[in-house]
Amino acid sequence: MCQSGDDNGAMETKQWASSVTGTRAEGGTHPARTWQYVAVLLVATFLMASSFVAGKILLRSVPPFPLLGGRFLLAAVATLPLAYLASRSRASGPGSASLPTSATSLLAVLGIGLLQTAAVLGLTFLALRSISAGEASILLFTNPIWVAALAPLVLAERLSMARVAGLFLGIAGVVLAMGAPHGLSGIQGDILVLLASLAWAVSTIITKRLHVTMNPWWLNFWQMLVGALILIAIAVLSRQSWPARLSISDWAWFVWLAIPGSTLSFGLWFTALRWGGAATTSSYLFLVPLFSVLLAFIILGEQITMVQIVGGVLVGAALYLVNNRRGSDNASIETDEVAEQTG
Repeated sequence: MCQSGDDNGAMETKQWASSVTGTRAEGGTHPARTWQYVAVLLVATFLMASSFVAGKILLRSVPPFPLLGGRFLLAAVATLPLAYLASRSRASGPGSASLPTSATSLLAVLGIGLLQTAAVLGLTFLALRSISAGEASILLFTNPIWVAALAPLVLAERLSMARVAGLFLGIAGVVLAMGAPHGLSGIQGDILVLLASLAWAVSTIITKRLHVTMNPWWLNFWQMLVGALILIAIAVLSRQSWPARLSISDWAWFVWLAIPGSTLSFGLWFTALRWGGAATTSSYLFLVPLFSVLLAFIILGEQITMVQIVGGVLVGAALYLVNNRRGSDNASIETDEVAEQTG
C-alpha cells in the first residue's frame, strides 16, 4: 500500500483496506463465519476446480493457446461491466484507479498478465494434455507453499514454525501427489505444472513488492486482457488455430470455462475476501484440488491412487498452515494479498 504523509491519508488507507478485505481499520479479521460466507467460498472454489475438467475436455478439440486466449478475452469482456460498477461505488481514494496511472502500476499489470494469466495457465494447459485434471490441480495449488519459501528471501517476512511445517508437508505432498512414474510425457506434465505454480508464486511476490493500489476488479480485467493478448500472440507464432467446427457440447464447456470458471469464480472469491479477509479466506484454497479430483472422477472417470490421495491431504494441510496467519499483523498482510488471490 502507498502510505500517506499525514493522519488523514493514513486513515483513508485503513478505511479502504477495511472496505476491500473485510477487516476492521484498527486491525483484526472480521468474523465472517456465516453460512453465506461458507456458501460463497464453496461455490467459488467449486467453479475454480471445474475449470480443470472443462480444460481437459476442450483440449481434445482445441489447441491450448487459442483456447486460453479465447477464454480470457471473453472473461475480460464479461468482467468489464462488473469493474465499471465496482469503480462507481468507490469513486476516489486508494484502490479506486481503473487504469495503471503510474509506471509501477503498469509494470504490475504487465507482469501479472504475463505470469499469472499467460504463464500459469499456459503451462498448466500444456500439462493437462499428459496428466490428469486432479493431479494438475493439486500441483498447481501448491503456489502458497512456494510463496512461503520465497517470502523470507525476497520480502524479509518472518517464517513461523507453522509455515516451516507447512513447507515440509507441502514438499512431501507434492512428491506423493505426482504418484508413480507414468512415462516421459507424464513427468514433463508434472514439471510444467510445478513451473506454473512457481510462476504464480513469483507473480504474488511482484504484487506484494509493488503494492498495487488499483481497483481489484480493474486489475483483474487488465491482467486477463494482457494475458489473452499474449496467449493469442503465442498461438499465432506457434501456428495453433481455433478448429473450424466445434460441437455444441464443446461450445458449452468453453462458455463455462470463460464465464463461471473465470469471471464468476473471481467475483465470488473477491466477495469472500471482502467478507472474511485474505488470510482467513485463502486457508480454504485446499478445496480447489479436492473438488477437482471429485469432478474429474465423476465427469472424466479419472482414477487416483491412495498414495496420491495422501499427497493431496498433505498439500491441503500445508496450504492451511502457510495461509492461516493470525495475529496483530493480519490487517497489513491482508491488504497486500487482495490482488494476489484473485488470479
